[in-house]
Amino acid sequence: MGITSALYSGVSGLNSNSQAMSVIGNNLANTNTLGFKGSRTVFSDMLSSTISGSGGQSQVGRGVTISKVDNIFSQGTFEATASDTDVAIEGEGFFVLKEEGNDTALYSRAGAFRFNEDGYLVNPEGYRVQGKGYDANGDLIAGDPGNIQVEDVGLKAAKATNVVNLNFNLDSSAVVLAPAYTAAGAYDPENNPVDPASINYSSSSLLYDSLGESHLITMYFSKTAANNWEVRWSGEDAAGVPLVADPLAAPLAGGNGVPLVFDVNGKLLDVNGVNDEDPNYIPVTAPLAGLDFANGSAPVDIEIAFDTTQFNSVSTVIGQDQDGYAAGNLTNVGIDAEGTVIASYSNGEQNKIATMVLAKFNNPGGLELVGSNMFIGTDSSGTARTGLPGPELGKIFTNSLEQSNVDMGQQFVKMITTQRGFQANSKIITTVDELLGELINLKR
Repeated sequence: MGITSALYSGVSGLNSNSQAMSVIGNNLANTNTLGFKGSRTVFSDMLSSTISGSGGQSQVGRGVTISKVDNIFSQGTFEATASDTDVAIEGEGFFVLKEEGNDTALYSRAGAFRFNEDGYLVNPEGYRVQGKGYDANGDLIAGDPGNIQVEDVGLKAAKATNVVNLNFNLDSSAVVLAPAYTAAGAYDPENNPVDPASINYSSSSLLYDSLGESHLITMYFSKTAANNWEVRWSGEDAAGVPLVADPLAAPLAGGNGVPLVFDVNGKLLDVNGVNDEDPNYIPVTAPLAGLDFANGSAPVDIEIAFDTTQFNSVSTVIGQDQDGYAAGNLTNVGIDAEGTVIASYSNGEQNKIATMVLAKFNNPGGLELVGSNMFIGTDSSGTARTGLPGPELGKIFTNSLEQSNVDMGQQFVKMITTQRGFQANSKIITTVDELLGELINLKR
């Protein structure tokens, strides 16, 4: 009976080492698989039998079995790539993906993503990457993560200008010029012509209508007294017709124009006489209401916002911007270091589409492999903690891919030891066979 037990101990060794060799073979086969996590075989002895002898009871082992095949989730090295949608994770997090029509979350470390024909960010197998979307104001949308999709894959619609921000400096040493307007701001080219010499400084600003067509308006600054200026404007519609009765310098808001009043330090004062250092400061603005460019676009209301100083320096434009834009074609979609998918258009606009979410598990070794570099959660892995990239869940690296964490040298050493184990167990079987042969020959 003891000899037969030794025979089956050798068989268990052959089976266990065969499985271990399969694990090693799988590791080596995936040395170039993106995001692959290698495995190791953990052996354990089988339940021992008890024998009695003159010295008391003893135990004799019955062989070996595989206790567990562990996944090793150590960090893999990064490979730099030229694709803007290739990303890698530094840390313990996983990308979250879902199959179309299936709410089961899948997890992966392989970040070779791309956009499909419908604008969804997917992995090579077509599973959709999950993230938190942004609304029209660029704020994250509350709620559960969803599919990352770029909807404006063709032409992005134009947006009419609603706000123009002007950042100027007006020269405090400029002379006060004779007024060229009546109290009502009326314009009479024969009896009350506008004298260009009454304008201290002028500058043009670009804006857009609802169809995305660009137009220019010109702002005129006239110094009326020490620390006091008036602002007027002019513009034309698509046919070259003045937008207002006074083609050169119409009042912005009644009277002779918007007054700009500065303090002794050159700071702009609001209607309450305080500058922007006061917490109750009200920004100085003026409306341009119902501008109709006569080209089929909708009339637009524009607010002019002044961020102006009056220092003893030449009058100049420090900066100006507006919130409108023309229609534009999608030129590029990339992912930044925060994991945010950003779409860029030919009109210079960039839209935040969504930020990838990452998942982390208390026991990643309990995840179940489902192929294609993906895992699913199990009771053993625990519940996934999902959130935006960061110190806890992992940091995103763009234009990078994580390589397999398999150490080929270590695997070859394990291959040698596993081969020796297999040979030793096969030798047990042949030796036991010889012993059984000798036992049978005893009756001869």
